[in-house]
Amino acid sequence: MFTQLNPPIPLHVLGKGEGYALGLIDYGQEHNLIWVTAINATGEVWCAPNPTVRLGKNWTMGRPEAAAIGIDKQAALS
Repeated sequence: MFTQLNPPIPLHVLGKGEGYALGLIDYGQEHNLIWVTAINATGEVWCAPNPTVRLGKNWTMGRPEAAAIGIDKQAALS
């Protein structure tokens, strides 16, 4: 199933950088969600599996930046 996100969601893809998720692909219960994401720095569009996607800091929601809660974005790729 493909779901177009409107509006797009800002996020970080490990190993690629900051971008906007334009859509979401769900292949079912045996698979990760796939985030169709446009990367800000390069304009590339990548299909990023769920374990490599991080939401950004959101003060209103009380969500700190990933580094502030001890998540090393590069180490998570290993």
